[in-house]
Amino acid sequence: VQLQASGGGLVQAGGSLRLSCAASGRTFSSYDMGWFRQPPGKEREFVAAISRGGGNTDYAASVKGRFTLSRDNAKNTVYLQMNSLKPEDTAVYYCAAGTVWGSLRRQAGVRSYDYWGQGTLVTVSS
Repeated sequence: VQLQASGGGLVQAGGSLRLSCAASGRTFSSYDMGWFRQPPGKEREFVAAISRGGGNTDYAASVKGRFTLSRDNAKNTVYLQMNSLKPEDTAVYYCAAGTVWGSLRRQAGVRSYDYWGQGTLVTVSS
């Protein structure tokens, strides 16, 4: 499956953005989906994950209550709604697909995902 992330940009602190990740192929609904981010000079970190059917989600503590992950399997797209953005949310955001559900460790693990999008930059100004 090929993934294309979009929706990044420059926003002021407290603002909102919605990232999208469009997948090609007919097997999108077979994959759990995740979002990761890589702040400047830091390692890639887990943001959120959603199960293949969309019924279960998991969030990093740093974004819980501010970010919402959803998916539309009919449109082969996953969405990350980001509200109350903070400067520390500045990063390149990546979407990923894999078979990870059932283990919190796998859901949050960079190495657990098989396919990655190219990344979209989110910059939050103070």
